[in-house]
Amino acid sequence: MPRSAKLPKQFASHFHLLGQVDFEDCLTAQKRLGYDAATRGDGRFTVLLCEHPGLITIGRTGSRDQLHLSGAELSERELSVRYVARGGGCLVHAPGQVAIYIITQLEWHGWTVGEFVRRFQAGLRAALQELGVSTTTLPGHFGLWGQTGLLAALGIAVKFGVTSQGAFLNVNPDMRSIQRVDSLPSREFSQLIAGKNRPPQRPIHSSLLSETTQPVKMTTVRAAVVPHLAAAFGCIDYHMHTGHPLLPELTGSTSRESAA
Repeated sequence: MPRSAKLPKQFASHFHLLGQVDFEDCLTAQKRLGYDAATRGDGRFTVLLCEHPGLITIGRTGSRDQLHLSGAELSERELSVRYVARGGGCLVHAPGQVAIYIITQLEWHGWTVGEFVRRFQAGLRAALQELGVSTTTLPGHFGLWGQTGLLAALGIAVKFGVTSQGAFLNVNPDMRSIQRVDSLPSREFSQLIAGKNRPPQRPIHSSLLSETTQPVKMTTVRAAVVPHLAAAFGCIDYHMHTGHPLLPELTGSTSRESAA
């Protein structure tokens, strides 16, 4: 390597593989990890991969109009609705959907918010390509689309220069509630896909199982996601962990490893 060449900055990278965790507990943990990242100032890169029990969240660009479930249906399905300070719209969370949260300090890495999200999306896209799933993007909207709908939604939060929240990839969840949510308003969706050769068919959320029609294992998806995200963000030497001390996993819960 020439003497003038700039060596990549070294930073600690930790990927935590979790089962089902409570959404509120996860928000609290991200706040604590975000404070730690801001005060450390060493570029530490923390990734949490987990699943959540049934819940609906609405981000800054979302609205209740995207959710086509009545109050009675929400009560029957035991789904609460929570507004959250992240980008993106309306999302239904459920076992079988992997939530991927990244906590790191943008300025230390020299990343803008846009570059951070583009790296995030590129890593996920490469992982899905490895799994045999081709995806496309829509202009002005972050997220990965297959032929059946939105497979991976991205909703990032940045506070005091530190990222939190992240991406939500539907692997094989129960889609009965998830498909009652529009990923984009229908009119906006129709305008975006006009003229595309192979556009997604509907402005709804879909899953890898719907896209491939084959049983999909969560462990297989995570095994593809971690190295591709690490490569996209320049994590040269990353560490893998099962669990996290700030995040107790829910007892009696099981991951939807495959679907019949």
